[in-house]
Amino acid sequence: MYYSYTITMKKKAIKLLKELSEAHAAPGAEQDVRNIFKRELKTPISYDRSGSIIHEIKSAKGPRVMITGHMDEVGFAVQAIKSNGFIAFTPTGGWWEHTLLAQRVSILNSDGKKITGVISSIPPHFLSADQRKKIMPMDKMFIDIGASSRKEVTNDFNIQLGDSIVPESLFSNFNHPDLYIGKAFDNRVGIAATIQAAQALAKIKTNNSILAVGTVQEEVGCRGATTAANLLKPDVAIILEGPPADDTPGFDADIAQGKLGSGVQIRLMDPTAIMNKTFRDLVISTAEKAKIPYQVAVRRSGGTDAKSIHLSNNGVASIVLGVPARYIHTHNSIININDYISCLKLTIELAKCLNTKTVNTLYNYE
Repeated sequence: MYYSYTITMKKKAIKLLKELSEAHAAPGAEQDVRNIFKRELKTPISYDRSGSIIHEIKSAKGPRVMITGHMDEVGFAVQAIKSNGFIAFTPTGGWWEHTLLAQRVSILNSDGKKITGVISSIPPHFLSADQRKKIMPMDKMFIDIGASSRKEVTNDFNIQLGDSIVPESLFSNFNHPDLYIGKAFDNRVGIAATIQAAQALAKIKTNNSILAVGTVQEEVGCRGATTAANLLKPDVAIILEGPPADDTPGFDADIAQGKLGSGVQIRLMDPTAIMNKTFRDLVISTAEKAKIPYQVAVRRSGGTDAKSIHLSNNGVASIVLGVPARYIHTHNSIININDYISCLKLTIELAKCLNTKTVNTLYNYE
């Protein structure tokens, strides 16, 4: 029975991840993902004033448990349209210029139509030997959509300043039954797991109020998490993420904490959030009791929506559960679907075991 349940969960996950990965949702333009969230979880749906979407399974008795993933992906915005029809762009989120040249992108125009472009620059043939060795700065790049004038870009393609841009990349299996490749696993794995966890918990009788949330604009400063947490006032929060894997050449294998196939990553701390010790111990013991594969992470860099959520109101015990992904913030990331299933199962088990007494122990500092 449990095996059958896992297979069903995995099939649903792959279908949902494909749709979410291929969606267009740069910071401030999360509508595609918001629509999928709304379709999957239906009523009751509400929003905060920043655009984060909320599905609440209410209970009058237990604690308010926030399960959340951010909807946005790193992207760009149209910064200027040149007279010769080429487009200058500015980043919305963290990019490494090495990954950008000759890559296809999708521009969401004012009609909601997606226009394909390619990121270009002066060809290396016209650069000096020293210039070729340097990283091309983003302000020296441009996007080519095949237009020959500013008028053609604005009138025929209806592209305007500020329109959002994301990588153009398809989701697919990656040469192994458990591996999948696509864009935006940071953080479509988190939003997919939020949706699936809420669907599963709706069928389970708990005394908790489950607050399933898709936040906006994480990649530019955890902005939606700030407004959503202040609105919802959760007692505890489970933040679901797609953190960078560290199992490729160049890393020290002895201290790797984000290996594909090693289970859900439980993040204990990063520079933006040190997790509540009692809560993180509960998370680890829950994983062990349920025999869910996991790996623990202490990060020297990076951050998540936990940054905003754990400081909201008068403080919220938070934990970050992640699905390690190779090559995040590029056009092509890779995940192991079994790590996703481990993340999803731990989220469900954790939400089930939380109750008023347990949550109160998180805040006992005597």
